[in-house]
Amino acid sequence: MLRTMLLAAVLVTPIFSAAAQDERNPRHWEVHDRERAQPAIIDSGTPTALNEVGTAPSDAVVLFDGSNLDAWQSPDGEPAPWKIVDGAFEVVPGTGGIETRDGFGDVQLHVEWSAPDPPVGEDQDRGNSGIFLMDLYEVQVLDTYENQTYPDGQAAAVYGQYPPLVNAMRPPGEWNTYDIIFHRPRFDDSGALTVPATVTVLHNGVLVQDHEELTGPTGHYTRPEYEAHADRLPISLQDHDHPVRFRNIWLRELELMR
Repeated sequence: MLRTMLLAAVLVTPIFSAAAQDERNPRHWEVHDRERAQPAIIDSGTPTALNEVGTAPSDAVVLFDGSNLDAWQSPDGEPAPWKIVDGAFEVVPGTGGIETRDGFGDVQLHVEWSAPDPPVGEDQDRGNSGIFLMDLYEVQVLDTYENQTYPDGQAAAVYGQYPPLVNAMRPPGEWNTYDIIFHRPRFDDSGALTVPATVTVLHNGVLVQDHEELTGPTGHYTRPEYEAHADRLPISLQDHDHPVRFRNIWLRELELMR
């Protein structure tokens, strides 16, 4: 959705060393080579059921566990003004969006959200919010249960770019899950784009975005071009004047695992 997008134009360097890339390259090793590093052992957590909140993997960064909004703030650095209700937090319309205090790049992001019940409004004016990766690239949050809107603006769309493959929306008041795999764009020393950002999304366990290449940051009736930016920026949630609820938010930093 439309929002002010401040691009922190900085020069960035490749995130992975040659040694780390070799470690992941199958041709660097003999087939079934027992000298390769063993994958780290983690507790995978538990999935969310319809009526029971799951738990995060043991190597995740927990952004909201139902208790507080300490990981979030207003864009001006003040405490997040949204309210906690029954183990979730809810958009307080008119207070503005919120963002993580820390910045992130490549991530696996898990977010659960619920559209207001009873539903109010139609089209884009119904249960509207948004999840912005790096504060720039939006996966749409919208109540599209029996509510038609433009395809690249419905729930789980990469807003303004890619409609979801299917509409997997649950009824208002029920919890939806997004599992998002995001790889940030890469820029060379001159600030030119070398690799575009990509996103994969599962909505309620259903693949709806399959490693799509983003054309640039999110725009509303515009298609902005990439501009060089920092390799770690906040994740933000949009206030679009609807009391959407969020819970059980966590991520895994993919760059740290390579």
